[in-house]
Amino acid sequence: MKRDYGIHMKGGIITERDADYCTVRVRLPAGILSIEQMRGIARIAKKYQAGEVHLTTRQTIEIPHVDHRLITKIARDLSKNGTPLGSERDEIVNITACPGTDRCKYANIDTVTLARDLDSRLFGKEMPVKVRIALSACPYACTSPVLNEIGVIGRIKPVRTPGLCTGCGTCADYCRECAISIRNGISYVDESKCVLCGVCVQSCPFDLLKTEDAHYLITVGGRRGRHPKLGRELVEVATAEETIAIIERIVYWIYRRAWSGRLLSDQLDDIQFDAFKKEILETVENKTGK
Repeated sequence: MKRDYGIHMKGGIITERDADYCTVRVRLPAGILSIEQMRGIARIAKKYQAGEVHLTTRQTIEIPHVDHRLITKIARDLSKNGTPLGSERDEIVNITACPGTDRCKYANIDTVTLARDLDSRLFGKEMPVKVRIALSACPYACTSPVLNEIGVIGRIKPVRTPGLCTGCGTCADYCRECAISIRNGISYVDESKCVLCGVCVQSCPFDLLKTEDAHYLITVGGRRGRHPKLGRELVEVATAEETIAIIERIVYWIYRRAWSGRLLSDQLDDIQFDAFKKEILETVENKTGK
């Protein structure tokens, strides 16, 4: 039987310890799939005698122990199910996101729509290094965006309505950064401690805390693994469209300039981060006219 070596080289196909078998990774932007797609994956796993599936840390599903001779067939079935092969090599892998404003009461941005937009534009793009993108709707950072090559965090600035604060202290009780204090019946925010999460805004029982300066913080160069490293703050932007433009420019820069064989986090000093930041921002400004 002639083997299809092409599909075996795709990122969604992972050779197991027993090289006669593969784990098949599925593409699921933001980890979301319909009930019918979930049923479809179960049927496919059963059809190919996997017996079980594995939920990964990057919000995907893997079907383990698939006979390497059946890879082409299972890939075809997954594609028909609307859950095609995923990615894990030197490319843009599954984009992760928290529930965002769709469900989370702490969310400041719509991460799910943003994840789907980025996935449609960037997923699977061949790169010199693996690029992971993670989106978090607030500084609670449930998806660990700063531990990814590209991270996005939704933030807002709390603003007190002057003259109306009752000094009840609810916002101070909810603030995990101890950035709010009550003095003479008025709440004060220590901006040096505030992480711009917006939890205090949601907690105010009288709706006297408002928001301003809602924005997306974009970070670059984080990583997990044996030697984890926090990503560096690149820029704050006001809209999802600007966020996409910046991320597309970062991806293009990595594709053209980064070296193979080294994680992006290890290259930022060599490529001079300040110069990299200036080039990224200037390019986007020229395109948008801002």
